[in-house]
Amino acid sequence: MSDSLLHTPLFGIALTLIIFQFASLFYRRFQHPLFNPVILTIIAIIVLLSVTGTPYDDYALGGDMILFLLGPAVVALGVPLYERRSEITHRLIPIAGGIIAGATASIVSASGIILLMGGSRQLALTMAPKSVTTPIAIGIADKIGAITPLTAAVVVLTGCFGALIGPSLCRLLRITDPASMGLAMGTAAHGIGTGRMLEIDVLGGAIAGLAIGLNGIATALLIPLLQGVLPPG
Repeated sequence: MSDSLLHTPLFGIALTLIIFQFASLFYRRFQHPLFNPVILTIIAIIVLLSVTGTPYDDYALGGDMILFLLGPAVVALGVPLYERRSEITHRLIPIAGGIIAGATASIVSASGIILLMGGSRQLALTMAPKSVTTPIAIGIADKIGAITPLTAAVVVLTGCFGALIGPSLCRLLRITDPASMGLAMGTAAHGIGTGRMLEIDVLGGAIAGLAIGLNGIATALLIPLLQGVLPPG
């Protein structure tokens, strides 16, 4: 690759889109959660940058533009939400209860495990917003003094892992109602989990989309409380 191309946003954008298209074709061919296009794209880009010795900063010139588009992508999830609004309205109280419980469990478990393993306060705060969609998680991390790049990476890994095992885990626990599955997937695995849920059931996907936004609000309100009880240092 020429140096002039590497140092332009076009490189990161084109590389991501091309690899994602091939990953999507691969996923449609085999239809297995392990071959989620997002997971395959992340792995392929890491391998390609490592093998070619391409600096991540060169890729990020365009990759960060794609990251910016995550915000509008999350907003687009409002379409299935609007289409199923009447069904969702009847479930508002259970949804609100599930969001609060899920957000609290996510924050406490992630931060608690870090502290129990001897991790620092900063690392505990870095892990706290792991189940929130990336744009919101980055905003929270910036405000609470967390390690923002690590937060972003953990958020993506959480979404990929949730999309991979979430539906099977729900079935194992005998949770078969699409609305309940969608609430769990959206709360725990944000946009990537929601995308997986939309493949399973439209109503579940719509509720998962709602859960993304509500979990973001709940997490943003709960984490400052966590800051007040965490030990210093």
